[in-house]
Parts: sequence; structure tokens; C-alpha cells
Amino acid sequence: MTKLKHYFSGQRARYLITLGIAVIAALSLGAVIMLITGHDPISSYGALFGGALGSLRSIGNVGAKAVTLTMTGLAMAVAAQAGMFNVGGEGQLFMGAMASAIVGVWLKGLPAFIVIPCAILAAILAGGAFAYVPARLKTRLGVNEVITTIMLNSVAILFCSFLANGPLKTDESGIAAGTQQLDPVYRFTKLVPLSNVTTSIFIAAAIAFVIWYLMRRSVQGYEMKMTGQNKQFALFMGMPTEKHAEVSMIISGALCGIVGMFEVYGIHGRFIETVSNEFYFDGMLVAMIMRYQPVGIMLMSIFFAILNIGSAAMEARVGVSKELIFIVQSIIIFFMAAEPGITASINKKRVEISARKKIHEKKDRGGECDA
Repeated sequence: MTKLKHYFSGQRARYLITLGIAVIAALSLGAVIMLITGHDPISSYGALFGGALGSLRSIGNVGAKAVTLTMTGLAMAVAAQAGMFNVGGEGQLFMGAMASAIVGVWLKGLPAFIVIPCAILAAILAGGAFAYVPARLKTRLGVNEVITTIMLNSVAILFCSFLANGPLKTDESGIAAGTQQLDPVYRFTKLVPLSNVTTSIFIAAAIAFVIWYLMRRSVQGYEMKMTGQNKQFALFMGMPTEKHAEVSMIISGALCGIVGMFEVYGIHGRFIETVSNEFYFDGMLVAMIMRYQPVGIMLMSIFFAILNIGSAAMEARVGVSKELIFIVQSIIIFFMAAEPGITASINKKRVEISARKKIHEKKDRGGECDA
């Protein structure tokens, strides 16, 4: 009980309160917009949450979306812990997806217990290697990793598109751009019929636990945190700051590569040009909202997944455009981005009020003494 009180005390408690206020404010503004456009907010939000949680299929889709957001959010968080800002996760995801698809095609005929681990390893190596390049440029040459990772996104996506449209293009009819179909025995099994949730969720859960342990319970995680928060102090303490920065980016890229592998082996059955719809950028927002806290990322991923899956049902059932949910998400992001400034302003006002109160009390006591 004492540990629980400590966990929710101080800055963390204030941040969680601010987050709760931000969510309520965003949903309230969404309700106002619904009223203005002639829709009933209660029935609209009922359709949203009912569409996300009202059936096993929709719950499965929420789970699948939450896995993607959690994995990409943790990828962002690992890099940020060591002071690296990885904006290239989308490209790393594409590289992992393509590498895993190639392995599945080349190793066709081998047992699944050989092919799937090889595909995961290929995705890890492809995503990690593609993240190592900007990390190395940053630690050795001081090149800004934000610029290099953004540029490498285009390189990866266009390169994979070239392979899917050229050397590795399938000869199957009806496929505009994609690799050959994987053998069905290599596909992850669907846990809920007609949904996107597969047995990959168990692998993702194990990975999430490992990343949580790395970031919050390991010596390496502590040194990465020190590297990100105060590099000069970390250097003074003899910590290998450059190594931690590079390793954090490699892990980040590897996680993105695994997400690409999950998409290929769980949903599409092949690499396609639209293997990702800016999944990494959604995960980035989740990670930034939750200040790179692993458990917070997992919880916020579930909430955002509910909004994402439920918005389609809301649009179909009551006619409220699913674009409204983007407004709700944007308001939450805005409030959380402004939280430090809002908190500082409140604290400043509190100090000023306290100072005025003390001055008045001194004046009152002085007046009583004179009397």
C-alpha cells in the first residue's frame, strides 16, 4: 500500500490528473461538436464504445490495434530514454516487413517452427540495422538523428515499394504491388474469427514485459536513463553513453521491424505497399503523451485503439464522421503538450496567493500590536 501511494504521489499524480482532465475535456468538446452538427452525444458515444467493445470481433480488433500502438510506442520510448529521438520507425517497420516476407518466400517448404523464428530474426536485424545508421551518425559525427531518420523513412518505403513492384513482385493476378503469398502454415492463428487479433499478441506481450524490465528494472535501463537526462553526469560516472544511445536506437528499430513482421504474418500474408498506415507516428504520439512510461503507453494504447475501432462503428450507425475522433485525440495531445506550462502557471499563481496572504497576515498582526 505504501508503494502504491508513493507511485501515485507528487508529479506523477498531478500528471495523471491532468491527463484525466484532458480526456474529459476532449470528449466534452467532441460532444459539443456533435450537438452543433445535430447529433446526440450520448447515442454517438454509445455507438463508439459499443462498436469497439460490443462484440468479440470488435474487441479482437481493439486488441490488435493496441498491440501495434504499444509496440511502436515502446520503440519510441526506448530510444527517448537514452536521449535519442527516433522519427524513422515507419521506415524501420517497412524494412522489417519486407525482410520477413522474403524469408517466408525463400524458406517455403520448411516447418513453421523454423520459418517463423527466422522471419522474426530477419525483421529484428532489418529494423535494427536501419536504425543503427542514424544512431552511428549521431554519436560519431554529431548528425541530428531527427533529420536522418525522417529522410531514411522515404528511402526505406521507396526501396520496399521498388522491390514489391519489381524484382519481388508476385505474378498472381489482382495484386498490384506485393510479394508472393506466404504459405498458410506460416501465418499467425487468428484468436477471434473475422478479427485482426492473432497469436502474435502473446509474443508482443512477452516483448513488452522485456522492454518494461529493461527500462525500469535493469542496470542498463538506468544508465540509458542517465544518458538521456544528463549526458555529462553519465560520462563523469564512467557510463558508455555513446553505446547506450546506439543500442537504444537498435532496440527501437528492432521493435518496429517486428511490428512489420506481425503485419505480414498476421494480417496480409505478404508484403504490400500499404503494410503500414503511419502506425509508428500514432505510437509516437501515445509514447509522448505518456512521457515514455511503459505501463502508461500500454494503457493509452488500449484507449486510442478503442477510439480508432469504435469511430468506424459510430460513423456507420449514427452518421458522425470518424474524423471527429482525430479532433478528440488532437485535443488530448494539445493539453498534454501544454501541461508543463499550465502546471508552472498554476504553481506561480499559488505562490503569489500564498505570498499575498502572508503579507496581509503580517499587516494585521502589526495593526493589532499598534493598538
